[in-house]
Amino acid sequence: MRSLERHRDVAAYALGVLTEAEAFRFEDHLMECPRCAAHVTEFGPVTRQLLLYRRSTPRFAHPLATPGPQLLNRLLETVATRHRARRRRALYAVAASAVIALGGPGVALMAGGGERPVRTVQATDPASGVWAQVTSADEAYGSQVELKVRDGAGPRSCRLIAVGRDGTEETVTSWSATPRDARQNTMTGSSAMRGGEIARYEVRTTEGERLVTLLPR
Repeated sequence: MRSLERHRDVAAYALGVLTEAEAFRFEDHLMECPRCAAHVTEFGPVTRQLLLYRRSTPRFAHPLATPGPQLLNRLLETVATRHRARRRRALYAVAASAVIALGGPGVALMAGGGERPVRTVQATDPASGVWAQVTSADEAYGSQVELKVRDGAGPRSCRLIAVGRDGTEETVTSWSATPRDARQNTMTGSSAMRGGEIARYEVRTTEGERLVTLLPR
């Protein structure tokens, strides 16, 4: 698969329609392409909305069935909210850039101002030795997430997964752990779920091995 074709597979990967082999090859590309990693995160709200639509539709619905008034209104409201959120995110990005320049990445979650609740949870897995801390703040589109992690057992490619109370799983951010480097690394990402909807966070390898689990209070 050529590089350009991998870029075009972002949506298919985010929506889970690639084959297992195609998804594996795309994940190799994802570790080296920050642009695609950002696009996968942006597809989170769309993926979650499709899951909600699937659960609200009868299993044996007629192929030409049309959405009822309540579902249509909810979808229209979601689209309008997403447009408003996009404008706010642009403003938050500008504010976050200024804050990072002055005080470093650790304070980026406070850039939006207001009275947003900030949740912080940390854990160390005694078996893997991986330590992680997740700080999240609710946004109109879901939540903004900052991850700090120490993993001295690299090299390996990892992901932070948000697991919803309804069982939904969403990739928040991904990275590659460098060989035998136990220094703290900081990444940011976002989720379509708000803090109250998330049951736990899991740091996993791209092969699915769970390295550490974080349980929000």
